[in-house]
Amino acid sequence: MKKTKNTKVKVMVSIGMLSSIAYLLMLLNFPLPPFQNFLLVDFSDIPALIAALIFGPMAGILVEFFKNVLNYIATGSQTGIPLGHIANFLAGILFILPTYYLYNKIKTRKGMTFALMLGTITMAVMMSVLNYFFILPAYTALLHYPDLRNYVVPGILPFNIIKGVIMSFIFISLFTRLQAWINKFTTVKGA
Repeated sequence: MKKTKNTKVKVMVSIGMLSSIAYLLMLLNFPLPPFQNFLLVDFSDIPALIAALIFGPMAGILVEFFKNVLNYIATGSQTGIPLGHIANFLAGILFILPTYYLYNKIKTRKGMTFALMLGTITMAVMMSVLNYFFILPAYTALLHYPDLRNYVVPGILPFNIIKGVIMSFIFISLFTRLQAWINKFTTVKGA
């Protein structure tokens, strides 16, 4: 009984730490020159992916949620409506969940490469669909922004592909050092 309680506390503390790291990484965002300046690259999905790989998909989702809540509390939103934070949350989930599930099927470095490719493609395609039908129309309806849906294919889709590739390269370099450690925790979790 005590061991289970200690494990739950360790998981909660780990999710809290990874959420804090993700929040700090979210503050270190930057635009990519050819794209609109509201599209920002940050590396805050990497701690969420680590959480998902070690503690399961719900932990990754929680890290994505907490980092966006922390960012919204700390920086707010220029409009008062957290549409950007919601979009960031959805993009993060669309990146980490496919990566997590495919890697769980093929637990090798090559498997992680394919998983990251799947996560990048899923995020890019689904965020394009979500932006076209929901997110950009919400900006237009709620905040009276101009209709930017014609920017989805030439801007949002390639931006998310580039963002996913950048995050994948950084994660792969970390993963080569952390793979044994991550697998040790997932083996303990699964036992």
